[in-house]
Amino acid sequence: MAQVRALYKITALLTANSIAAVNNSDTRMAGCFLTGIPGLEHLHIWLSIPFCIMYIAVLAGNGILICVILSQAILHEPMYIFLSMLASADVLLSTATMPKALANFWLGYSHISFDGCLTQMFFIHFLFVADSAVLLAMAFDRYVAICSPLRYVMILTSEVIGKITAAALSRSFIIMFPAIFLLKRLHYCRINTIAHTFCEHMGIAHLSCSDISINVWYGLAAALLSTGLDIILITVSYIHILQAVFRLPSKDARY
Repeated sequence: MAQVRALYKITALLTANSIAAVNNSDTRMAGCFLTGIPGLEHLHIWLSIPFCIMYIAVLAGNGILICVILSQAILHEPMYIFLSMLASADVLLSTATMPKALANFWLGYSHISFDGCLTQMFFIHFLFVADSAVLLAMAFDRYVAICSPLRYVMILTSEVIGKITAAALSRSFIIMFPAIFLLKRLHYCRINTIAHTFCEHMGIAHLSCSDISINVWYGLAAALLSTGLDIILITVSYIHILQAVFRLPSKDARY
């Protein structure tokens, strides 16, 4: 295992150095290096064990959940549909990060092309925003079920669920797609090392020697208008749910 990791490190370094020789001032040509967990590089082999176990658990648990919901017609209800969407987002999000991280931990293969880094960054942030939107949809589902139970079936129809899904995916795409062009416009001339296990927006931006103030403000606005707004709306939904529960006439009715 140690010999394989050393071979991959040498190959990655030779590849990066040969590319960087063409234009050593442009990270877009040389690609990037993911250092893994900063300060714990010597423990990567040991840290890979719980990471791998968690990744397998995520795939197995969410995979079983999705299969059960899809195979049982009685579970084709809004709450379970949203739950299957959340499970799917979790599987895709973990798959966007863990294989590359494990390759780094086990084989020392830390190099990634610049376009590959942008692709990973887009899907990680896209799926994270979509995950947040699904949680908001689940909160809305519970709000309608508890606060307006007689209108639940009329409100959350299959058409409405489809529109909610399309809106969640569209919002995630609209929020994160401009980040690719905001990063491509920058000039990269610094060390092409990202102190992380995966590529993320500001980690890539900090490699640039250009002014990244637009990226900083865009990242802050994207976080506030997506996850931040979702957290506020989810909190409001559950406040209304708790108010509806505590207004019930008896303790038995609350349960």
